[in-house]
Amino acid sequence: MNTTDVDAVVNPVASAAANGNGHPGANGHPGSNGHPGSNGHAVAAPRHNRTDGIRLFDKCYSFDVPDKIMDAGVYTFFRAIESAQDPEVIIGGQKLVMLGSNNYLGLTNHPKVKEAAIDAIRKFGSGCAGSRFLNGTMKIHEKLEEKLADFMGKEAAVTFATGFQVNLGTISCLSDRRDVLYLDKQDHACIIDGARLGLGEVRKFRHNDAKDLRRKMEADDVPSDPPGRLIVVDGVYSMEGDICPLPEIVEVAKDFGAAVMVDDAHGIGVMGKGGRGTAEHFGIEKDVHLIMGTFSKSLASVGGFVCGDKRTMYYVKHRARTNVFSAAPSPACVAAASAAVDIVRNEPERRELLWKNTKFMLDGFRSLGFDTCQSETPVIPVLVGEDYVSFGMAKRLHEEGVFVNAVVSPATPPGRALLRTSYMATHTQSHLSFALDKFAKVGREFGVIR
Repeated sequence: MNTTDVDAVVNPVASAAANGNGHPGANGHPGSNGHPGSNGHAVAAPRHNRTDGIRLFDKCYSFDVPDKIMDAGVYTFFRAIESAQDPEVIIGGQKLVMLGSNNYLGLTNHPKVKEAAIDAIRKFGSGCAGSRFLNGTMKIHEKLEEKLADFMGKEAAVTFATGFQVNLGTISCLSDRRDVLYLDKQDHACIIDGARLGLGEVRKFRHNDAKDLRRKMEADDVPSDPPGRLIVVDGVYSMEGDICPLPEIVEVAKDFGAAVMVDDAHGIGVMGKGGRGTAEHFGIEKDVHLIMGTFSKSLASVGGFVCGDKRTMYYVKHRARTNVFSAAPSPACVAAASAAVDIVRNEPERRELLWKNTKFMLDGFRSLGFDTCQSETPVIPVLVGEDYVSFGMAKRLHEEGVFVNAVVSPATPPGRALLRTSYMATHTQSHLSFALDKFAKVGREFGVIR
């Protein structure tokens, strides 16, 4: 693909984003819904019309950003995978090397994990038919919570139906009117939403900046009547793969009597000698009061948990609305996660392979001239600049046989669009070398590298 071809693919997206009243077609010309305006350019005609006069849905019918990306031929969201989440996947009959999955240890298709899920369905059925609070608690929920608490080195754990619900319920129920929450500006959306649902005030500090956190806490300090304080950070940040400077955060927390909660969705199974996450990585597990984890990444299932001291977990179990008013995790999901925890504990060589693959890709990208930001983990971003370049490169890589995720604003700051890649213990060097070759080819096509 030459420069002219690249422009033909990606410039319509840039044009559409800048000029909200045009719908470029796949060939770069106005789409069938556009008609010439007085200046000769396409003027928008609504793609979809409601005629019942209900204003509420106007926003839904005028929402056309995905349509514009589709018209440009570079839409890569909601791709339907026809196989398991393995190092190679099938989409539309095409085989692709999967560099867009959070299946870090490669356990989603592990025989022991699948058999555990099947056995649980045979014994307990397909669902729990209610919330944990009422009729939905089964013995396998309690056994998994005991196993997770033991694995994480905490007194107790509470499981939830999704990782998002863990933060939404836990943070909101711990936040009363006199409390203050301190969030990293790049915290995951579920942390932000959990803080919004709580009654306390929210302060955001600069990303990974413990000095700015200290300044925020000093401004709130009332020695005679200090507020309750909770600092919530990601252990590993999901878009750029950088690690929270947790020892520095903990030091500030101690100075102000604050609790520390770590969302370790991307750290558990990956970080630390035993796979217990970021706090273990830094050797400060006793200084972190609450650790949240998800089942949907290294633990090969769906759901999540939070762990801490017994009384706090008792409180969360009874007060977190996403636990009390939501259906319990299904037996298959619970059993799969439990089997995955056993593998994490008993097969440390998987983590070693994961880190070997991570180093191979970090070295490979950097030797080609790609900017991988501050990543130190199996989440490796490739910074490409403008949103339309991210869309275009993701599409071209798909055509070349590599699945990656385009990440654009507002998920990243304007001008900092990237391709998010992530790695598995089960990737082979053949998979990774193939992907690097395709990145080199497409990166040069788009002028990201020379």
